[in-house]
Amino acid sequence: MTLTEKTTPVQLTLSVHAARTLTTTTKTPPQMRGITTRWLLSQLPWVEIPAGSYRVNRRLTYTLGDGKLSFYNTGARIHVIPAELTELTLLRDFTDDTALKALAEAFEQREYEPGDTLFTADTPRDTLFLLAHGKITRHTTGPYGDDLHLATATDGDHFGEELLSPHPGTWPYTARAATHITTLALPAATYTRLNGRTETLRTHVTEALTRPPKPQNTKGEAAINLAAGHDGEPLLPGTYADYDPTPREYDLAVAQTVLHVHNRVTDLYNQPINQLEQQLRLTIEALHERQEHELINNTDFGLLHNTDLKQRIPTRTGPPTPLDLDDLLCRRRKTRFLLAHPHAIAAFNRECTTRRIYPDTVVLDGKRVTTWRGVPILPSDKIPITPAGTTTILAMRTGEDDAGVIALRPQTLPDEYQPGLNIRTMNTNNHAITSYLLSAYHSAAVLVPDALGTLDDVQVGR
Repeated sequence: MTLTEKTTPVQLTLSVHAARTLTTTTKTPPQMRGITTRWLLSQLPWVEIPAGSYRVNRRLTYTLGDGKLSFYNTGARIHVIPAELTELTLLRDFTDDTALKALAEAFEQREYEPGDTLFTADTPRDTLFLLAHGKITRHTTGPYGDDLHLATATDGDHFGEELLSPHPGTWPYTARAATHITTLALPAATYTRLNGRTETLRTHVTEALTRPPKPQNTKGEAAINLAAGHDGEPLLPGTYADYDPTPREYDLAVAQTVLHVHNRVTDLYNQPINQLEQQLRLTIEALHERQEHELINNTDFGLLHNTDLKQRIPTRTGPPTPLDLDDLLCRRRKTRFLLAHPHAIAAFNRECTTRRIYPDTVVLDGKRVTTWRGVPILPSDKIPITPAGTTTILAMRTGEDDAGVIALRPQTLPDEYQPGLNIRTMNTNNHAITSYLLSAYHSAAVLVPDALGTLDDVQVGR
């Protein structure tokens, strides 16, 4: 045999492949990629209710409408819905459809580019503007001559409804287009001609100007008359706290599924890991994920759909900046936490880095999270991102004692497996399959409107 010839190596020990036939393996329980941190479920205080519904009683509030107008378009031409004009304060309860239609048709469409000025402070208020699409920022001059940003208006807002009165006065601020905007404008001359032709409109506006407003506090609630700072024996006012005659009731919703398990599996393949236990565990994880999704997105009780319109604010420039979060936090006391999509949190961190600001972090339930002004910013991928790349950041005060946001679940359940969740064995059919009904009951309630607020139109891709 020459040196170039190859020889077959002689096996000196038992091979690993053969050895494995006599051994066992170390197995993990089934893993699930769909499990998230579910911060909302852990941070909302759960209130256990003995009945199937929860009634939120409040003081009487004089609700006039959402103040937003709606539009429709015919091609590129945009029109305001005539009945929506009653959202203007001076047109509340105006019922002359003919006059409303004539007023709606009198508006002319105007387009503005970013940076254009619609009107300037201290100039005559000679136009009523309805914002159909885009963003408008309001500005004034500060005490030291600097430019102060007052607020941002979005789709459906309006400016200059004082034009409907005999003495419209002057603009108290300057308005500029933050994006490309489309407005409907009613010049003073056009309204004067229309008002002269419509007797009912002129009469209604005159009565609205002379009608005394209902006494209410700054939150719109019916006022409670008090006396303070007096001396001697003056006649004290009498009062009472009026209640809302139609309180909101929240019914418990349910997330359910039927789990099927073959008896042969649980009889023969139950060691070392219990098959039924793992099937239940994975199914319950999916139910809890669905619960959090419903608490955020459900059109009846979901937080995104139950935020008061006055508690919704847009971003100033698109991405979420520290100034935007300050605006969101200042609208309520004792904000417990902010809830945002992970992409929105990343966008906020980018804006902070650009400004050389580095938010603090805090350990919450054993996990380190970002904070702003001491308020944790918690991630949730259940908050949707629109195709345009925008999302929403929620801020909330929580707990019954603070008149905040709470989660609801039943106090007791038959066959209860976890709080608010039960498992009921249904039957075993002719195929030797046993079925289990899993039900998770839940809902959420906002006790007062300012307990929940949102930062809307948050751009995450810029």
